[in-house]
Amino acid sequence: MVFAAGVAMLATSLTALANPSAAAGPPTARVIVGYRAGAAVASAHPWRKGAPPQDVRQAAQRRADALARRAGVVLTTGRAIGHRAQVVIASGVDSTSLARRLAADPDVAYAVVDQRRRALTVPSDPLFSAGPSIYLDPSTGKNAGGPVVGQWYLREPTDLFRSATNAQAAWARSTGSGVVVAVLDTGVLANHVDLEGQVLSGYDFVLDTTYSNDGDGRDADASDPGDWVTADEAAGRYRAISCGQQDSSWHGTHVAGIVAAATNNGLGMAGLAHGAKVLPVRVLGKCGGYDSDIQAGMLWAAGIDQAGLPGSTTPAKVLNLSLGGGGSCTTAYQDTINEVTARGAVVVAAAGNSAGRAVGTPANCPGVIGVAGVRHAGTKVGFSDLGPEIAIAAPGGNCVNIEQGQPCLYPILTTSNSGFSAPVAGGSIYTDSFNISVGTSFATPMVAATAALILSVRPDLSPAQVKTALQLGARPFPTSGADNGTDPTPVTCQPPSSQEQLQCYCVTGLCGAGMLDVSAALAAADALPLTTLADSGGGAMSWPWLLALIAATAVLSARPRGRRPVRG
Repeated sequence: MVFAAGVAMLATSLTALANPSAAAGPPTARVIVGYRAGAAVASAHPWRKGAPPQDVRQAAQRRADALARRAGVVLTTGRAIGHRAQVVIASGVDSTSLARRLAADPDVAYAVVDQRRRALTVPSDPLFSAGPSIYLDPSTGKNAGGPVVGQWYLREPTDLFRSATNAQAAWARSTGSGVVVAVLDTGVLANHVDLEGQVLSGYDFVLDTTYSNDGDGRDADASDPGDWVTADEAAGRYRAISCGQQDSSWHGTHVAGIVAAATNNGLGMAGLAHGAKVLPVRVLGKCGGYDSDIQAGMLWAAGIDQAGLPGSTTPAKVLNLSLGGGGSCTTAYQDTINEVTARGAVVVAAAGNSAGRAVGTPANCPGVIGVAGVRHAGTKVGFSDLGPEIAIAAPGGNCVNIEQGQPCLYPILTTSNSGFSAPVAGGSIYTDSFNISVGTSFATPMVAATAALILSVRPDLSPAQVKTALQLGARPFPTSGADNGTDPTPVTCQPPSSQEQLQCYCVTGLCGAGMLDVSAALAAADALPLTTLADSGGGAMSWPWLLALIAATAVLSARPRGRRPVRG
């Protein structure tokens, strides 16, 4: 009921956007039609085993002509399939609309789009299938390497990896096609070997030099100078904001790799939307970032002009916000989000990592796609927050074994740098089982990258429609079998409170509509019809929309000073 209500709410806000492909000429539809047993049209124009090809084609065309008269469209036959199916082709109509029209004919058992499929291949990136073995690093005397499971989170779901996103299956359809994803974060090290050519020119919005760590304020250098904090700084200048000692996180570079690391280049990892481009927008410095910098960065990323700032030459269609903080959504954030989504950009934000408490800002703002984190087994990972503001869940990484010195088994492998403070030249590395990356910060770019794939095949969709496609394609949460070795019977997730809520079985409405499935989300996007304001009554649910959503569902069954990046 919660999901149905959510879909209805989304549908009321769907807006019309012109189809960019329309200028290329009228569409050509290809549909496979299967006839019911004993269908009159098939009986009147039979084809038999051994009949000459020209006879079969003539009979198939007569069947198509009979369908065409009843459907009010001109049909040309394609090939015959078996005894009771054939391909039909029409001009001036899209395949989805034609299939829907022909499926209503009483002689037709089914009418489906004749889609193209491609061979499924494993990318040449060595860390995709398996990471390096755990070994003893002679330079440190410590264990290093892994995760031996590689990029488990991109592969096909299995009994072990229930939350894997099925991205590999989607790559036959799209890898992003140049869609721009803005990463609003600590900056991005574009010279990482697996990000070269993937990162556009961005902007640094960190104005206060107390936290910028690069010696200046706003400028066009969106690289990451590092966000390390020394013990002296933690005890002195940053004590008032409770900012502890830490090494540089390279957080924005982690996020960028998950979105669009170069793929099939024979090294490192694969990016989920490796055909997309990353727009780095630096909004976090030491100890996080101010809301004002984040909001200015959001507007700039979406191509909205602001006084005293140069405009973005490559506006983003998707904004990734792997950051947040406590409190309710402020009017300032809501106004910014409204402007950004009105421009057609999708905003995706992390739920937060306060161990099952309420969703933070900006993920709790209306119009944002909030993302929760799930374990490899599909249950809510302990650190992830939850609540009704969440749209969908994605892998956030988890370790299972937590003894000192043991490797994390299921982290999110991604791009990083070997520097502990400033970036090291030539220091391109990847996170591993000891230098781990886990958190809703890393579930979020998987959803943002999927939004980029959706927009690469359906650029006409609004942000609300992208959210609908993500939710319609989501897989159900598991309800049993999530044994992590230490807590074999986790409880069902409850509404957030002031108490921690660790691993639990997700329910729709608290962890979103389900677990991210990239391939199914693309299929759901295909099923969404084009619409206009006239069709939808200026925002009211129209019958074509309602029928399309039902059909698609059936088929796919704060800190006062600012926000800090959410991490595991």
